[in-house]
Amino acid sequence: MTVDTTWRTGVWKQFGAAIDMLENAMHACPDELWRDRSQRPEFWYLVYHTLFWLDYYLSDSSDGFVPPAPFTLDELDPAGLLPERPYTKAELQSYLGHGRTKCRATIEALTDEKARRRCGFERLDMSVLELLLYNMRHVQHHAAQLNLILRQQVDAVHDLPFFGFAGVADLDHEHEAVELRLGELKRAFLFDGILRGKHQEWIR
Repeated sequence: MTVDTTWRTGVWKQFGAAIDMLENAMHACPDELWRDRSQRPEFWYLVYHTLFWLDYYLSDSSDGFVPPAPFTLDELDPAGLLPERPYTKAELQSYLGHGRTKCRATIEALTDEKARRRCGFERLDMSVLELLLYNMRHVQHHAAQLNLILRQQVDAVHDLPFFGFAGVADLDHEHEAVELRLGELKRAFLFDGILRGKHQEWIR
């Protein structure tokens, strides 16, 4: 495999579209649902969880990783600590912009040698390239969850554009949503699974 301009452009278009879907879901969420503390998972937290791990796994390793303020490293705590307060849309919109910029820069800087290199996270036995694709799948997964919540709670998904900043459709959205419907969200929304267990459900 050669990491050339065509390859980097194609990966960015797909990854960028996944980030756009996450952003579209944020914008479509009414304030009442965003602030609803009775939801499991809470909408704002699912957005934050997705953005934190996007940021984390776009880093070279865990060494020295610090998310931008006001976010903390509590998401890494195995006890499943939640933030002290719900984050606002404005705060998470800023974090999304940070993640989008970091993602594009990471892809543009990818070389053949770095793509084949083992990733810098010791417990993950995968290459830098595989981790990048895994990270994209994680964003797609949670973007689909958020869209399904909107469909069930406010019937808002039909208003969301399927073409975003990257200029391509997210072809996995419908497949992901169907899978979640079949599972009635039980697997996807277990707090002691993907959310409270953080990324443990994703990495095997």
